[in-house]
Amino acid sequence: MAFGKDHELHTRRAGRNFGVAGLLVGFAAIVFGLTVAKVSEDGPIEGFDHVARPQLVERGE
Repeated sequence: MAFGKDHELHTRRAGRNFGVAGLLVGFAAIVFGLTVAKVSEDGPIEGFDHVARPQLVERGE
């Protein structure tokens, strides 16, 4: 190595950084998975637009 031996503090920080990176990747994977599940549901994609939608009202009401 050109700069000499790493200090012990850098080794500990590297471990923590890998842990944080793992959590971030895991969170992104969860969000991606939920997005794919929502988009792949049967029927059209409907947003919340404050408009009454007759297809959501049950026949008995």
